[in-house]
Amino acid sequence: LVIQVMPRAFGQRGQRVISKSTSSVKAPSHPNGGSWAVTDSLSTARYLHTATLLPNGMALVAGGLDSNFNASASAELYDPASGTWTATGSLNSARTNHTATQLPNGKVLVAGGLSNGALPSSELYDPTTGTWTVTGSLNTARESHTAALLSNGMVLVAGGYDSNTHVLASAELYDPVSGSWTFTGNLNTARTVKNATLLTNGMVLVAAGSTNSGILASAELYDPVSGSWTLTGSLNNGRSANTATLLPDGKVLVAAGDDITFPSPPIASAELYDPESGTWTFTGSLNTARDLHSATLLTNGMVLVAAGADISGNPTASAELYNPATGSWSVTGSLNAARELHSATLLANGMVLAVGGFDSNFDVSPSAELYNAPAPSPTPTATPRVTPRPRPTPHIRPTPP
Repeated sequence: LVIQVMPRAFGQRGQRVISKSTSSVKAPSHPNGGSWAVTDSLSTARYLHTATLLPNGMALVAGGLDSNFNASASAELYDPASGTWTATGSLNSARTNHTATQLPNGKVLVAGGLSNGALPSSELYDPTTGTWTVTGSLNTARESHTAALLSNGMVLVAGGYDSNTHVLASAELYDPVSGSWTFTGNLNTARTVKNATLLTNGMVLVAAGSTNSGILASAELYDPVSGSWTLTGSLNNGRSANTATLLPDGKVLVAAGDDITFPSPPIASAELYDPESGTWTFTGSLNTARDLHSATLLTNGMVLVAAGADISGNPTASAELYNPATGSWSVTGSLNAARELHSATLLANGMVLAVGGFDSNFDVSPSAELYNAPAPSPTPTATPRVTPRPRPTPHIRPTPP
């Protein structure tokens, strides 16, 4: 089994017997109000899986590598109302390093991935039946690719590794009506990258990532109308294993990741992409350099970056909040368990569900926890000033004659 995205050898990661915990341990609240609480653990420990919020409010976790470092076919559902996980139908093919995209009809498309080589197969999960059905296969087997749901309802996949571990420039479109894949325009630069961002103008931004020769700073835009890619402004700092988040103002925040300079340590810098100018500008840097982390846009418009690996290569429990209004980061409550290569999902109740990954002992973790975002600071209200009552004008009595 070959996994290209792992920064450290499997030999450093022990194996352990996994016990299920349903406790509600809560990490100390941070002064800004953000805190994490432990919730029910997965039945199957996993990392490099996918997590998707379903229309019914439940979160679907599928595939990944298990505690024996084997690709898994199992899938589980998290119910925020009960705080518990239940098994759902298993994938037809075990896989990791795949993509999962929710379609407009509520089904979830899982495409490609890795299991004894890159996979071309795709499957659809139906939340109403809890089952997976095989759909059309990709024209090119791929893993560590990226996927985005387009405005027209089709799914774009691009890049990744093929079955010979060569980095791909090819891209394909999935049509939910026909259940088939067709080639579309190739990327200008072959790359493996996990974050494709659908912009408000309907185009898709793919930025940074890596190729066989190293880490990239270039970025490209996919136009669904022409089916072609065009280069846009390059990042100021090339990176991989970063995150990309669409902000409410239409800009894209790229945060942390591995530096372009050998030996590619985690970095703390962050940049903003402006679709109107096609350029990148630095914004505030994170307090902790990291890679293999998660980034989630909260309902209050802030971005939560959680966990990942620190500058020493160890999983971290730290978390930070990015404020687009100030362009700065502030430390928020730490997770109860350090983790990397986990998933993070914004639930309908505004909480963030962090699941699985590698823990501080480099064991595959079954644990899950919930982030409760800080309440927005109330707008200060000026103390009303008391208007003094007017003093009556003294009545002058006339002087007697």
